[in-house]
Amino acid sequence: MPRLPGGRVMPALIEARGLTVRFGGATVLDRVDIAVMPGEIVTIVGPNGSGKSTLVRGLIGLQPLAAGGVTRKPGLRIGYVPQRLHIDAGLPLTVRRFLSLPARVTDGAAAEALARCGVPGLEARQMAGLSGGQFQRVLLARALLARPEILILDEPTQGLDQPGTAAFYRLIEEVRATTGAAVLMVSHDLHVVMSASDRVICLNGHVCCEGAPSVVSAAPEYRALFGLGTRGAFALYRHEHDHEHDHDHGHGHDHAHPHHLAAEGEDAR
Repeated sequence: MPRLPGGRVMPALIEARGLTVRFGGATVLDRVDIAVMPGEIVTIVGPNGSGKSTLVRGLIGLQPLAAGGVTRKPGLRIGYVPQRLHIDAGLPLTVRRFLSLPARVTDGAAAEALARCGVPGLEARQMAGLSGGQFQRVLLARALLARPEILILDEPTQGLDQPGTAAFYRLIEEVRATTGAAVLMVSHDLHVVMSASDRVICLNGHVCCEGAPSVVSAAPEYRALFGLGTRGAFALYRHEHDHEHDHDHGHGHDHAHPHHLAAEGEDAR
């Protein structure tokens, strides 16, 4: 865990200990420990049915817990982009009106948020008429209007093609760089996630392994779930990504979590 000058431990923005969720008699999440620190990008990966979305919902209070608990920084501002948001095609809802739900925002704030997310001038468009990429960016703009300290994104690129997916993750990096907001996201885009994240958590009902992308991609627990081919995709994308975006966020998270690669069945944090 990162430390402040003088050896003090930096408090997490949001943290779960022993988080357990059961549906009926089935345990979906078993004693999950997770913490997100200020300014970092953390991605949760795992196969279908591994409990990724359930974990996110548990963290923000939308999913009752069978055991464990969640601690949030007092007054924590959360921006949440859900996995799916269905808007009826017959419902007249403009982008501008959507951005003022549930709390009204000024025209200037709405325009600034749309511009920051790369979709300026969409205010008069109908939400149901947006492309997939535009829709996701409007959802992100709405989340940013809360001036979040942490953005929580549940598979935000679902339905986007590969170039759209890569562009969206670059946008997330830019948002983190300009606002300082931490990011916790669920994703299945392994080759992009490994480039866009400071820390990766591999979930399959429990935390299988955790750490810097380069470490997790080599972990036997990760390879058992996703196969050996993902490392090659990671290396290829990383090379291209570094050439396109030659910058260093300076967070140093590769060394901030000595507990990465906890063995399967152990308490991984």
